[in-house]
Amino acid sequence: MGEVRKGRQTPTQSVVLPYSSTYGAEAIDIYNSTGRTAQEWQELLLSDILAVNEEGLWVHTKFGYSVPRRNGKNEIVAIREMYGLKKGERILHTAHRTTTTHSAWERLSNLLKKANIEVVSSYKAFGKEHLEVAGGGIIEFRTRTSKGGLGEGFDLLVIDEAQEYQDDQESALKYVVTDSKNPQTIFCGTPPTPVSSGTVFTKFRKATLEGQTVNSGWAEWSVPEQTDIRDIDAWYETNPSLGTVFTERSVTDEIGSDPIDFNIQRLGLWIRYNQKSAISATEWNELKADVPPELTGDLFVGIKYSKDGNVAMGVASKTKDGKIFLECIDCREVRAGDTWILAYLKNWKARKVIIDGASGQQLMENEMKDCGIKNSHLPTVKEIIAANASFEQGLYQKNIIHSGQPSLVQVVSNCEKRTIGTNGGFGYKAMKEEMEIALLDSIILAYWACSETKTKKRKQRVSC
Repeated sequence: MGEVRKGRQTPTQSVVLPYSSTYGAEAIDIYNSTGRTAQEWQELLLSDILAVNEEGLWVHTKFGYSVPRRNGKNEIVAIREMYGLKKGERILHTAHRTTTTHSAWERLSNLLKKANIEVVSSYKAFGKEHLEVAGGGIIEFRTRTSKGGLGEGFDLLVIDEAQEYQDDQESALKYVVTDSKNPQTIFCGTPPTPVSSGTVFTKFRKATLEGQTVNSGWAEWSVPEQTDIRDIDAWYETNPSLGTVFTERSVTDEIGSDPIDFNIQRLGLWIRYNQKSAISATEWNELKADVPPELTGDLFVGIKYSKDGNVAMGVASKTKDGKIFLECIDCREVRAGDTWILAYLKNWKARKVIIDGASGQQLMENEMKDCGIKNSHLPTVKEIIAANASFEQGLYQKNIIHSGQPSLVQVVSNCEKRTIGTNGGFGYKAMKEEMEIALLDSIILAYWACSETKTKKRKQRVSC
């Protein structure tokens, strides 16, 4: 048999401060005494986490890491905790859900037993789990709240399910390690989904990768942008335990109808979410064109019928420098008729027209066909989810350009996310009643059509 292919053992992106000494090997030896064997990527990551300087202090007082699901990221925390308990540390392990803290307690209890580390005190009540080992090492397990941890002192703080870690919780917890002579905080999680409530993990990642932190480290396995869900090479690039803990076949079985969710959960894709303000005026205005761009691509149209009886139309086209130019054409009451829409479509000959909104999409498509316009498409819910995710990626990759229309600026800078479906999908809604979100929805539809459609290749004439 040939050699079994394994996932990438080093992070796709990381920040590790220089060091020459580490307790990583000692921690791995403790873990391996349980009968389990740490994987190479786990050994390497623990070496970075447990690195010390010349004074014997942790090189990284804060260290965050993100690994797609089922790769064994919780084993990293368990190994760090086993080492800490052996050394007499006081540890606080926090998580978003009570079931997660209890699972962590069970995992660590079993490992300590297999490693023949004597537990002198154990308490397993849900939400208040506790372990103490001979030698004085203590670990408490708690579900996070805005007040949890106040008044208590620890050496190691573990933030499990870090994608759900909120600002008010951080305010309550970050001081619990202040009194320690050698404090450390570990952030362990996965990239956030549209419904994740936390912002701390994302901000810590961004700041660390941009070099804006001190004494901090970061490691992640991720794709830089949305990737084909059937790209097997991407699977191996982002899943260090693929080929050892799980197989290609099991990943294939995970593939569903939501490519964005697969990218986040299995490929480690980071999409920036800001639950309080989806898009700021500053972010949007940074994408404004100083001069009218040179358009080189076909025209794509998005039409959105709102629940309030309005219909908006937006357009998109690729520019000479490869960006996508967006513009709103108009937003009018449905009862005023659709002659203006049909007239525009006849004159400008769009390559594709996306129509959304149950209150009018079918009627509009029928009227377009009556006028000889046959390039319409009524998107499914899954496609709407994909369109919104694609638009957000375009925002943060600065792939969008616009003319700064005041009505659009007003709506874009006053919108928030809304959940679509149960698998992490999202859309936008207006934060103010007087704002018409259909304006934004129409350009999102146009952007999606433009970004997803391949540019037509010009046929070359051959003469004899």
